Amino acid sequence: MINQDFIRQSSGLDSGKANSRSLWRFIHTDPPLLAGIMLLCGFGLLVLYSASNRDLAVVQRQALTMVVGLVVMFVIAQFNVHFFRSWAPTLYAACLGLLGVVLLIGVEANGARSWLDLPGLPSFQPSELMKFVVPLLMAWYLASRPLPPSFKHIFFSAIMILVPAALIIIQNDTGTAIMVAMSGIFVVLLAGISWRYVIGGFFALLLASPAWYLFLAQEHQKNRILTFFNPYRDPTGAGYNIIQSQIAIGSGGLYGKGYEQGAQSQLDFIPESNTDFILAVLGEEFGLLGVLFLIGLYLFVLARGGYIAFTAKDMFSRLLAGSITLTFFFYVFVNMAMVSGLLPVIGLPLPLISRGGTSIVTLFIGFGLLMSIHTHARSSVI
Repeated sequence: MINQDFIRQSSGLDSGKANSRSLWRFIHTDPPLLAGIMLLCGFGLLVLYSASNRDLAVVQRQALTMVVGLVVMFVIAQFNVHFFRSWAPTLYAACLGLLGVVLLIGVEANGARSWLDLPGLPSFQPSELMKFVVPLLMAWYLASRPLPPSFKHIFFSAIMILVPAALIIIQNDTGTAIMVAMSGIFVVLLAGISWRYVIGGFFALLLASPAWYLFLAQEHQKNRILTFFNPYRDPTGAGYNIIQSQIAIGSGGLYGKGYEQGAQSQLDFIPESNTDFILAVLGEEFGLLGVLFLIGLYLFVLARGGYIAFTAKDMFSRLLAGSITLTFFFYVFVNMAMVSGLLPVIGLPLPLISRGGTSIVTLFIGFGLLMSIHTHARSSVI
């Protein structure tokens, strides 16, 4: 009797687990990835409340943006990723058209003319959409051709990457242009490009850097590079942000000064404290342990993205999932290195932590594509 009761209870538990798995498959959602995203969003809102000097309206707008992003993510996850594959060239052409419209009637904000403010629509940055459209096009282009790609295919890939990046640079948004270019480059690297092309491209970029600095770089870009090497050359101007950021992070120590107790952040010494430099607020108030906790959350999401890419059932899905995951890593790495003084300041927010609009929704588009790749592949197998 005991054995039979135990068997019935075990079968009931197994049935409950199966029903739970079936529910997640039905709504095409990956529970581990969703859990990591929700933890990042919750922690981000907590830090943002302090970084915005207890401005509840800012936090509410951020939370609303995240809700919109979650809805977009769930909607995208319902479609098989190959549906987006068939629309890749069309989406790319449409986004190029929007970038052209921005050059004509775009609105300037924070020194970059990259916003569209159309009647009846919320303002948004078309350049942000390119962060997933470019890797989508690259995966579409390379997955249907022999791998590793030949020089001809690498050449055409470079053109498709550089055209939108150049249009975004014209908008004076170097940070987004770098992210768009890297999202496409990651696909090319994952496709198995020969190391001689990688090394050759690196040295070509290295040799071209002095010419860019002397003849093409704008004055504020030159100041950022010079400030990177010596922030104290202009401590009250170009070097002010990074100096205050380093002071804030260093003063946080191991445990931090306490929530809402950071002197640098609460007294407004840190410019852009709720956007690009929010990590300085986190480091001052939560210390090294708080930063390590955030890095742990990021690593969890990255590990899940890597797992999805590794288990993808076809080359297109593998290239796209790998690029989305690596782009997310690059996003995190560049912001943290920038705020710490390890890279020049290029104006990139900390994903899901910094205040943002279009950039946050774009991240959720990427997460939706990852969930689509994983759940639809499993459904097809089952």
